[in-house]
Amino acid sequence: MKKLFQCAKCWALAGLCVLPLVMVTASGGQPLNVNGASAEELAALDNVGPVKAQAIVEHREAHGEFASVQALTEVSGIGERTVEMNLDRIVVE
Repeated sequence: MKKLFQCAKCWALAGLCVLPLVMVTASGGQPLNVNGASAEELAALDNVGPVKAQAIVEHREAHGEFASVQALTEVSGIGERTVEMNLDRIVVE
């Protein structure tokens, strides 16, 4: 029983060490520039998905680059909450 508990502790510790590395690797460690991102990249953001991502790209093509992250709310379907959910993952360059 004691060995089982020690094994479980080791796996839990390994998970705590590996999870942040996986998260950084998955996001590339860099914020996503919404003025240059593809629809596929934008779709990976929280509460965006493929339809909203395509709307962002179409808005950008029709109206030019976004002046700020908050300007994303000009896109139909993108609200303040969606922008707030992704503030640490997106930039405007």
